[in-house]
Amino acid sequence: MKLYAIFFSPTGGTRKVCQLLTSAWQQPAEEIDLSDSRRDFSAISLTAEDICVVAVPSFGGRVPPVAAQRLGQIQGGGARAVFATAYGNRAFEDTLTELEDVLKAAGFRCDAAVAAVAEHSIMHQFAAGRPDARDKEQLEDFSRQICSHLEGGAPGEPAVPGNRPYKELHTIPMVPQTLDTCNRCGICASLCPVQAIPAATPEHTDPQLCISCMRCVQVCPQHARRVAPEILAATSRKLEAVCSQPKENQLFL
Repeated sequence: MKLYAIFFSPTGGTRKVCQLLTSAWQQPAEEIDLSDSRRDFSAISLTAEDICVVAVPSFGGRVPPVAAQRLGQIQGGGARAVFATAYGNRAFEDTLTELEDVLKAAGFRCDAAVAAVAEHSIMHQFAAGRPDARDKEQLEDFSRQICSHLEGGAPGEPAVPGNRPYKELHTIPMVPQTLDTCNRCGICASLCPVQAIPAATPEHTDPQLCISCMRCVQVCPQHARRVAPEILAATSRKLEAVCSQPKENQLFL
């Protein structure tokens, strides 16, 4: 049996959730990073003896399309999947339902699910610092419960909230600006999950390709990328009513 941690985590919060959910198996998990735009995911083939923790962020209550596409290329081979979403203290809506469908179509068996709160990737004041120490303890406990659940036999599919058909995907386009401090090092271009930043001119971003994941903002050593302050302020005001009340992590078995 091999343990896999499969995640799409542009700014790191979803990866933390995924790592915490693999903790109960007491063995290192092989990581499959769905944000790696240069990897051939169709070459990944799993078996029915394998266990995978698969985690994606919730983008507007849905699975990020690029993550769904790359997951769909993996040959699940009957591997058992614990599927999870990390969301920025608003709502995850149809994300788990869609993720379950994507995994089943790729040949995974879906045995358990988790919704976890993580710091909002754009408006950092919402769920700031999460997953925090309390979340870590709770998600590790979820991991132990899931491990026992899987060892107990052949569990059925978890009943996760969500709708089919899924809600329409509506996200606010936030293409990061490049500041004068950019030294054209190219780190952002090399790490962009959708290759929206040209390697030859990394000060530019293709707005048609950008998915507003904020990885370029996160990885820039010069802090030369940011969302326009006026757009950030307007969006923060819009989200304040629905994101200010702390949400709890949830386990579905």
